[in-house]
Amino acid sequence: MSPAKGSKGPKGRGGQGAGRGRGGSGAGRGGGRGPKPGGNRAPKAMSSVGGHGRAPRRTATQGLGGEQVEGRQAVRELLLANRRATREIWLASDLDPAPVLDDIRELAAEARVVVKEVGRGKLEAAARTDAPQGVLAFARPLPEASLDDLLTKGRGGTAPFLLLSDGITDPGNLGALLRSAECAGVTGVVLPRHRAVHVTPAVTKAAAGAIEHLPMALVGGMPTAIRELQKAGVQVVGLDERASRTVWDLRVGRDAVALVLGAEGPGLSRLVKDRCDEVVRIPMDGRLASLNVATAGALACFEVARARHG
Repeated sequence: MSPAKGSKGPKGRGGQGAGRGRGGSGAGRGGGRGPKPGGNRAPKAMSSVGGHGRAPRRTATQGLGGEQVEGRQAVRELLLANRRATREIWLASDLDPAPVLDDIRELAAEARVVVKEVGRGKLEAAARTDAPQGVLAFARPLPEASLDDLLTKGRGGTAPFLLLSDGITDPGNLGALLRSAECAGVTGVVLPRHRAVHVTPAVTKAAAGAIEHLPMALVGGMPTAIRELQKAGVQVVGLDERASRTVWDLRVGRDAVALVLGAEGPGLSRLVKDRCDEVVRIPMDGRLASLNVATAGALACFEVARARHG
């Protein structure tokens, strides 16, 4: 389902959401020079950063991204998931006491991650979102999965429930979509390697930690990826506002399924739409013609989840 004409999702201002486990922190540039990549060992649990400090150097990557994590919830999940090494965490020096910040410090101490207090101005200068909530984190890039990895059955033999993005470019939309997808039980995500947004700091913020729990694969061509999934027995369902059938008509059972969402504006590309086993829409009874892609995707994910459990 494409979003309404001319509309886009929020620019990475995903709020702090309720999540599992304890509070969270974020990433960014701002204080003293960070530790060399390669581990979570920290000489001190907390240190202060002077006015001439610099953020840990980021290495260029062609992969998923995710090295800079911003926002309390996102950083909390980074530490809780313990899926990748966290190099350093920065907290603004003027933060009011809060349980979530205590939890961030505790989790960081358990993982032996350096936590530095930096000036508010320096932290916000290092941030790449509008509201980092006084918390930034620097981490290893997200590990890239393969399609074969995503086809592995989950705990209890649960069949894969995949989400495919056919060219979403807005970070706020992708982040919000990933957050909803993880809550709906999506087990893996497929993103295009080119001409689409990957995991930027704005995506990490809007996703509120979902990226730490969703295996993601990058593919050179979405039509080819769909063909491979179909060969493996995955039912591929496209979401398009012009479809004749609705999501209420879906009959997916408990078998493997993949939901494909198109880009903001144009929606699904012609070739991707042709490759889908079926294409459905979200029924609309109001005056507006379409939904934001993140909202449409959230509704579709939960409808697929309902159908799988029905």
